[in-house]
Amino acid sequence: MTNQASFDTCHPFETGPQSPLWQPGAPAEIAVPQGNLCDTLIRSAQAFPESAAMYYFGARYDYARLLADVERLAGFLSARGLQPGDRVLIDLQNSPQYVIGFYAILRANGIVVPVNPMNTAEEIGYFIEDSGARMAIVGEELLDRFAGLVGGPLSGLVRVRYRDMAGDDREESLPPVMTAPAPAPVEGATDMMEAIAMNLPAPGLVRAGADLAILPYSSGTTGRPKACTHSHSASAFVAKAQVMWYRLDRRSVMTSFMPLFHVAGMMASMATAIYCGAALILMTRWNAEAVPTLFRRHRPSWWSAAPTMVVDVLAASGFSDDCFESLKVVTGGGASMPAAVAARLRDRWGLVFCEGYGLTETISATHINALDHPKPQCLGLPIYNTHSLVVDPETLVPLPQGELGEILISGPQVTSGYWNRPEATAETLVGIEGRVWLRSGDLGYADEDGCYFIVDRIKRMINVSGFKVWPAECEMLLYRHPAVHECAVISVPDPRKGEIVRAVIALHADSVGKVSEEDIITFARGLMAAYKVPRQVEFRTALPRSGTRKIDWRSLQTEAWAAARKDTGS
Repeated sequence: MTNQASFDTCHPFETGPQSPLWQPGAPAEIAVPQGNLCDTLIRSAQAFPESAAMYYFGARYDYARLLADVERLAGFLSARGLQPGDRVLIDLQNSPQYVIGFYAILRANGIVVPVNPMNTAEEIGYFIEDSGARMAIVGEELLDRFAGLVGGPLSGLVRVRYRDMAGDDREESLPPVMTAPAPAPVEGATDMMEAIAMNLPAPGLVRAGADLAILPYSSGTTGRPKACTHSHSASAFVAKAQVMWYRLDRRSVMTSFMPLFHVAGMMASMATAIYCGAALILMTRWNAEAVPTLFRRHRPSWWSAAPTMVVDVLAASGFSDDCFESLKVVTGGGASMPAAVAARLRDRWGLVFCEGYGLTETISATHINALDHPKPQCLGLPIYNTHSLVVDPETLVPLPQGELGEILISGPQVTSGYWNRPEATAETLVGIEGRVWLRSGDLGYADEDGCYFIVDRIKRMINVSGFKVWPAECEMLLYRHPAVHECAVISVPDPRKGEIVRAVIALHADSVGKVSEEDIITFARGLMAAYKVPRQVEFRTALPRSGTRKIDWRSLQTEAWAAARKDTGS
């Protein structure tokens, strides 16, 4: 596809290098790595063995030790029967053990299946069954959710105690998950430190390039979550692209506060740092009060943060101007930075929030703002090797610059499809003008500079502090309550989280007056991750219907948002 000469005449296939905001001299495309994603760690450890790879509650781990632990854990997994292409579920909080476990799975020729530590036992069971995972690396606080699975679908567990890798420095207060008494031993579970101490040899690397590396789950608009298939090349490409875009190198110090199970934390923080030999500051549970000490001690140059994190840090009791002395880049995505906070960052510290955009289906970044000229509430430019297109959502006909339509993406980081879901794959990946495009489900436009903006979501999704909640999944689980006759899950605005979940429910006649809002919320807590649980429950005698007799969730949501605007006077 040839570059378009301008943005004002036809649809913008190439809005990167042609943009006046593109970094001068930067290439349009970069070489896509062809090795195993773990090769990036091997190279960094060989080049910078004594450089800091991770800082964790007073402990410092260099690249030589990180690689050694990865090799030994990979040897253990292989000795326990892990075969090339086998899936291994990883269910951990942010920690050195997450980094070790992630790369050890790849080093043992396995496929990483990252899951949210907030998932319930039922959700975990589904992920194991759907992915066919044979082993799991699990935080000890989550082991009860795996009860009865060893000897069944799982052949073994690796148990993690986060405190094992924390330092002796207690200036940084440990979260309760690290100080709680150790739970009872679980049959079939081996402690990670014991597994590493066995010093078993890692197998030869036989998986690379187009072979699958990571299966992160992305919820769909209907039914259960789906696993996105991502290769070693696609994953390494995103890491390499972000190293180049953010101008990172071995001297960079990067935060790892965003959850590592999510593609943003996994790739933008962890994999990107490992690719260039940078240092990671790890935090197991978000604690804004601890950040000023961490920033003064480790002097990060790059901070990936949800807007709420920035607000929390600015309000922390120990915060002062010197905390931001070393920062060069503050970036994030999933929710827009409030204008007042962005202005404070710029005017007081000379920091411009650089928003990016990506999806689980793209293993993180597809668009990032130009570092020197970021725009507020903007997705940014398509990055290297990446094409973006705005189309009519119904006909998929490309639209001129400036017109609203569905944003499509094509590039090496786009998923090859959904694991064992050919129908869903066919709906999401479409061919247009000789390229395969991913339908993002986001309604937006490209401006005269080739920057992309989102104005709404075509898909029915709720954004809770950057976490995706799919109403259809929540509704399916709420219908298990014997008192629920009809339900619709919608979003309502929230000043802190952006959006929260509301369940609008019509009860069976014999349950009216006998079931409370709290009863529904308590029931939901047992079935879904905490961020999916409705924060509000509204009972109605009947739910509105559309012309086709479907529950009219749109009218309920419009009504709820209008009421919220009236209450706030906005």
